[in-house]
Amino acid sequence: MASSKLTKVVEATSGVLFDFDGPICDVFAGRSAPGVARELAEVVVQYDATLGGKVDGVGDPMEILRLAMQGGEPVIRAIEESLTKAEVSAIKVAGPPVPGAVAALEAAHSSGRKVAVVSNNSTACVRAYLMLHGLRHLVHEVIGRAAYRPELMKPDPHSLLLAAARLRVHPHHCTLIGDSVTDVEAARAAGTMSIGFANKPQKDLALAETGANAVVTDMTTIADALASSTR
Repeated sequence: MASSKLTKVVEATSGVLFDFDGPICDVFAGRSAPGVARELAEVVVQYDATLGGKVDGVGDPMEILRLAMQGGEPVIRAIEESLTKAEVSAIKVAGPPVPGAVAALEAAHSSGRKVAVVSNNSTACVRAYLMLHGLRHLVHEVIGRAAYRPELMKPDPHSLLLAAARLRVHPHHCTLIGDSVTDVEAARAAGTMSIGFANKPQKDLALAETGANAVVTDMTTIADALASSTR
């Protein structure tokens, strides 16, 4: 059953923005994220040995991309292209969508709301996954990270504002569904609402403290709330 907070958020929502890695799928479920990070670190070393020392041991591919900014455009381009290839490869073995994710996408779409996926993953990765699982028709816009501009990844509001503009829905009437503190921070910066998806223990408190308008522990709760509130 939806909480009063969730119901209030959903009723005020015309544009639903889904984060990708977490609410819809686990991108690196079938391929080790630390393994991909090691591959990216090896690429960094080829361009900048000093920066290579900084990224050595970093287990998050996205963090490698952020650190690549210290190496300038050649490093950023090399890492962006390598990471995109790794993501597209990873989603092929990532497995089915998160339980309740398909129902949430279907409910958002059938309720008459505009739907976008707004992700720090590459657009190619998101689109490939949606196509692979027959979900592309449920999504009006896919906003992946801005190529070669890692500084614009969430928590920067860039992708959320772009999604709102493309959906032609005012940010105040959009809600981001995300599983990380940076998602909630991006929503606050963009002026959108946010629903925190606490898919791991202790996340609910962190998401709430960051300012999520509502927090849930499963995507089915969001699907039910959307299905019961049409536009």
